[in-house]
Amino acid sequence: MHSAILLLGLAGLFGKFLDLSPVVIVFGRAFFACTTLGLVMLMLRRSTDSSPKLPWRWVAVSGALLAIHWVAFFHAIQVSTVAVGLLTFSSFPLFVTLLEPWFFHERRRWLDLLTAVLVMAGLAMIVPSFNFSNNITQGAFWGIISGFLYAVLCILNRRLVATQSALVLTGGQNFVATLVLLPLVLWEGKIPSLREVLLLAILGVVCTALAHFLFIKSLAYVRAQLASVVTALESVYGILLAVLFLREVPSLRTIAGGVVILGAVVVATLGRHER
Repeated sequence: MHSAILLLGLAGLFGKFLDLSPVVIVFGRAFFACTTLGLVMLMLRRSTDSSPKLPWRWVAVSGALLAIHWVAFFHAIQVSTVAVGLLTFSSFPLFVTLLEPWFFHERRRWLDLLTAVLVMAGLAMIVPSFNFSNNITQGAFWGIISGFLYAVLCILNRRLVATQSALVLTGGQNFVATLVLLPLVLWEGKIPSLREVLLLAILGVVCTALAHFLFIKSLAYVRAQLASVVTALESVYGILLAVLFLREVPSLRTIAGGVVILGAVVVATLGRHER
């Protein structure tokens, strides 16, 4: 599980490694991921024929959300820093807290509302000013958009994964994301170099397909409560890797805001599973 989260944290660094637009980066990531997952499903003899029929309408919606979420995420990192992009994206539990009771007709709890307030406080600490000309403010804005879209995707996946194989679902969503972004990639007309193609392959195969496979596999041995807490370490791993490979050291203000956000996420997760 930690290997999976480490690889997911590493994925954010490719926004700096690659001199490509977020659209091209996400297209490459989704293309290599869905190709790899398709091969894995063939080797495991696991296809849509042996699973309940895929609700392609909802797979299409969730795949489009995945594409836009990733584009916003990499744009956040490119205009600011890896730390700002990862930490503001980590605000997605705030949106899950606000939206999930509405979608599933569940009662709101005081702990969820407290979590929302803490996450908002953490975000306010990260944003230096509300002047959109500031690159950190821009990065935080796109990171929050990415977090909101991911929250909606999580809620949709909660419904879909009840009847679908997580492997098939992930492969289908990456396939849709590839199709959605293909016209934009062709319109840009940017042809990646061999080095960039190799980096995109690593991003799609190792940091996406392999990471999701390892995470799904780990759920057979690890309780969901622990899994949810470990997932919060994605930002921590990503920031440490950015310090190591990019010499990108976050400011004390960013670190303080991140501690508040991640602390709120962990407390809310533990409280939810305790219930």
